[in-house]
Amino acid sequence: MKSIESNKRNIIAGVALLLFGMILGSLFFGGSDEAPKEETAVATHDHESEETLWTCSMHPQIRETEPGNCPICGMELIPLKDSNRGSGAVGNFQTEMTEAAVQLGNIQTSVVTRQAPEKTIYMPGKVEADERLVESVTSRFPGRVEKLYVNFTGQEVARGQRLASVYSPALVTAQKELFEAAKFKESNPSFYSAAVNKLKLWDLTESQINNILESRDPVYYFDIRSKQSGTVLEKKVEVGDYLKEGQALFQVSNLNKVWVLFDAYENDLAWVKEGDKIKFTVKSVPGRTFESKVTFIDPVINPGTRVAQVRTELQNPDGLLKPGMFTQGIVQADISNMKNALTIPKSAVLWTGKRAVVYVKKPETEKPVFEFREIELGPEAGDYYLVNSGLEEGEEVVTNGAFKIDAAAQLQGKASMMSPEGNSGAGSMPGMDMGEKKVQSTQTETKEFLDEDETYDFKKQASADFRKQLDKVLSAYLDLKEALAQDKDVKDDSSKLLAAVEAADENSLEGKAQAFWQEKKKFLIKHAKLSMQAKDLAAARENFIYISQALIKTAEAYGPGKMKLYVDFCPMANSNKGAYWMSLSEEIKNPYYGQAMSTCGEVKSVIK
Repeated sequence: MKSIESNKRNIIAGVALLLFGMILGSLFFGGSDEAPKEETAVATHDHESEETLWTCSMHPQIRETEPGNCPICGMELIPLKDSNRGSGAVGNFQTEMTEAAVQLGNIQTSVVTRQAPEKTIYMPGKVEADERLVESVTSRFPGRVEKLYVNFTGQEVARGQRLASVYSPALVTAQKELFEAAKFKESNPSFYSAAVNKLKLWDLTESQINNILESRDPVYYFDIRSKQSGTVLEKKVEVGDYLKEGQALFQVSNLNKVWVLFDAYENDLAWVKEGDKIKFTVKSVPGRTFESKVTFIDPVINPGTRVAQVRTELQNPDGLLKPGMFTQGIVQADISNMKNALTIPKSAVLWTGKRAVVYVKKPETEKPVFEFREIELGPEAGDYYLVNSGLEEGEEVVTNGAFKIDAAAQLQGKASMMSPEGNSGAGSMPGMDMGEKKVQSTQTETKEFLDEDETYDFKKQASADFRKQLDKVLSAYLDLKEALAQDKDVKDDSSKLLAAVEAADENSLEGKAQAFWQEKKKFLIKHAKLSMQAKDLAAARENFIYISQALIKTAEAYGPGKMKLYVDFCPMANSNKGAYWMSLSEEIKNPYYGQAMSTCGEVKSVIK
């Protein structure tokens, strides 16, 4: 009986499980035919939204739906991570980041504020004598120095003090003329007056002339006296020297008042004005700070030093300030017409050549969003820049981590320093012609002798001397190319190229052959000088683009001599517009990217 009851319970449990399974099956697999279609559509949509995108590690603006090679550099594409895609809710000039990414990148912002701009300007200076208090003691008559009463520079002299004694035959003759004129003073007073005036013009006083007339004997030695008290800054004669009329003997300056001349650079001149307080120190008086006001600003820039002199004047009764002393001046300058200027910290600005850009944090967003924005800056003010346009008061700008945001923007194909307009795909990318445009027709400034469909051949017209000079130019060019390819300083190589170009004389050429080189020579000299003056390799490489253009055409026109030159091309150089250069071998050594991408490029043609 127990076994029968047990079997019944098992059968009942089995039936219950079967019914429960049927109910579950109807829930999962039952219903109308339309439901599965909807679910299939949703599944298909989800699959498409999760489709893998492929990008290039060197050119993150490239977006492809299938694996392959980069259309720019040929590198294998890699899958794009979801975190690099960005949100579709933000624009092309905005980059969205997660809170974790902001914290890891140490992204910091500052509020754009208005304040009275002030700048501390440091100016080196030098103490000079006041030019208005400098007297040049001269001889009014020819003669010979018989005795000096001042024997060294720096000696203090008083007004009227004897400085030198001079023998003058001309003055002796003038005295004798005076004696003769005195005999006819009553009958011919004009003759007498003329003789007296002649001596007065030679700086003889009335009392000296009267003494001469009373003695009735000519004076053979005359004293030259100082007209002011001061210090002898220069002694220009020695005993026995012969003097000409008007010749300077001494330079005497009153140093109770001196000038201090400071050097102000061009970018500081906007901040300095007459009347500004200036403080300065000198090493000879430690612990003391002198204070004065700017009394004059030189209206002309010194072409050699590129500075303008800023002058201040000081009383110097104790003689603490001596001409020639070096000083260090400080001006706390402000712009009176900009008391409420819009300012941002210097660290917020990213420079891309002439453009200044910032990243602005957008308010009230679910995730941090930073907007790429180009702005116009005013003068520098200490740790701040004045903003002319592009920002509003109260906005937040990134002051730390802006480069990290810019890198994220590049990976997402958004607007960035490298690509101000942004690129979401390869179709709109500049430079995608892969060098189809040729240097001969599009990238030189030549017009008269460089038509698109015309190639010049002046090989037969090039003399042996010109050929040797041109070989030196090409050799110097190749040395410059090698230096750029190895990321080395190029000032010396640029100087050698400039010297070689200037030495290449076109007088042995005639007609178009001569005019062609004259044009190229002028163009090359200009850019070789710019290459010498370049502050960094980026500027030198920019000029190398134009140097290469001109020399490629020159080598084609006059021939490369005994060389075999390979014309190489990099589509990524020159802001993805592409750029050419020449080399002696087929091996690519890219001068525009150096060691970073030394093999980027291809051989386009051979000149031989």
